[in-house]
Amino acid sequence: MNIAKLNEDRALEYPELTKLIYAEQEITNREIVAEGRKLAATLKNLGVRRGDRVIVQTPNCPEVLYAFSAAWRLGAVIVPINYLIGEEETAYIYQDSGARVVISSKLFWAKIQACRKKAPDVAAVILIEDDAPEGTFSYRALTGAAGEETQIVDTNDDDIAALIYTAGTTGKPKGVVHTHGSLYANAYMQHHSYPPTDGMTYIGILPLCHSYGIASSNLSLFRNNRTVLMNTFDVNAIFAAIEKYAGNILGAVPTMYVYMLLFPEPKKYNLSSMKYWACGSAPLAVETWNRFKEVYGFEIIEGWGLTEAGANNSCNPWEGKKKIGSIGLPMTGTDMKIMDDTGKILPAGEKGEIVIRGPQVMKGYWNKPEETAQSLVDGWLHTGDVGYVDEDGYFWITDRKKDLIIKGGENISPRTIEEVLYSHPQVSEAAVIGVKDEKYGEEIKAFVVLHPGEKAAAEDIVAFCQTKLTNFLLPKYVVFLEAMPKSLVGKILKTELRKM
Repeated sequence: MNIAKLNEDRALEYPELTKLIYAEQEITNREIVAEGRKLAATLKNLGVRRGDRVIVQTPNCPEVLYAFSAAWRLGAVIVPINYLIGEEETAYIYQDSGARVVISSKLFWAKIQACRKKAPDVAAVILIEDDAPEGTFSYRALTGAAGEETQIVDTNDDDIAALIYTAGTTGKPKGVVHTHGSLYANAYMQHHSYPPTDGMTYIGILPLCHSYGIASSNLSLFRNNRTVLMNTFDVNAIFAAIEKYAGNILGAVPTMYVYMLLFPEPKKYNLSSMKYWACGSAPLAVETWNRFKEVYGFEIIEGWGLTEAGANNSCNPWEGKKKIGSIGLPMTGTDMKIMDDTGKILPAGEKGEIVIRGPQVMKGYWNKPEETAQSLVDGWLHTGDVGYVDEDGYFWITDRKKDLIIKGGENISPRTIEEVLYSHPQVSEAAVIGVKDEKYGEEIKAFVVLHPGEKAAAEDIVAFCQTKLTNFLLPKYVVFLEAMPKSLVGKILKTELRKM
């Protein structure tokens, strides 16, 4: 199986269908296929062969999707990079992946130059702008002169298709190895877990360098949706696109919904065409869910997943019973359980680690056999998320294993405290971590972002928490921030909070 072949066959069933809208440009399936073929010919001329790695380092744009198609046609491996990460981390990914080609933008040329000095395997840099600097190639100049590579390499299901680097919360980033088979399996699971959406319009705000965005885009293997692709997160622009193109589906992360709630004119645009508002990547506060329904009249559909298992692994029913605060039901074909530290599967209601088994699980971590052996045990992927499953089969996450606070020998869930903080009328965002304490071993430290124009003192926050929590769970320290440190998709980075 080759993902590029499956995508092309699907696209050419409806060649004149507008599949992509970007910067008001409408692009058909036929044009997408042609661009992928031209770029494949270009990469082939530059020496890219089966198994070679191709880095894509740019904000959302059509060229990202063309690059995925082109690399896979050749049997090569796509390596999407968060273009906002620092030089040191970028250089490490260049080196570790052993990439031959980088496709990027001149906006990042200085960083690319510095990283390329440390990565001798990089033979060519292609920039999407026409006026590419010396030492690089212009995307349009190359593809404009190239023919179309119509041949598609016949890859095996177990051949590597993508190398997706994690954020590196502990140590250096880890390259998650996904195959043609695992990417196909995750798309198949989504297709059979979500309601039919052919003919609908998807508002694409998730970055395509992130596993959540990649997983969502792979649904095109089964669906004839069109996508309005956006290269930045701007609530005004998103709502305007929904109104203009009668958008029906949007995938986002909790922080994006928080910013939608901060939008000063919630009735400015007609959002009535919207049918599904999905959320993943990080826990969604119950207060955010409730406020979004109150302000906009829509129910957010919360799901969950991780890069190591294709990003989308469970979800509340799109049509049917939603349990607010849960991550929903496992997707079709996903075996999900709760396991204790001895490897025993636990019954409903008991807390333990969420583990996953299924064809969508990664092959392993690139060049990291020890880390692979720790995460993949007897066919189960250990996610590091702690939670339980209820009697109806809905899963609930209480915390990340590494985020648990151990105070006086007792395990404390940061999320329990965060939910209370989010319910404070002046609080926009909140995060809780454990800090060293001589008496208890660890104490509770809360970081808080207030709504614009609001003021509060630490004692006000603690007093509010005291009305809902026992004294043992009260934050000892409260720090006010103007903004939380976040990943590209808006996940609050507790590693950065700990550094503070």
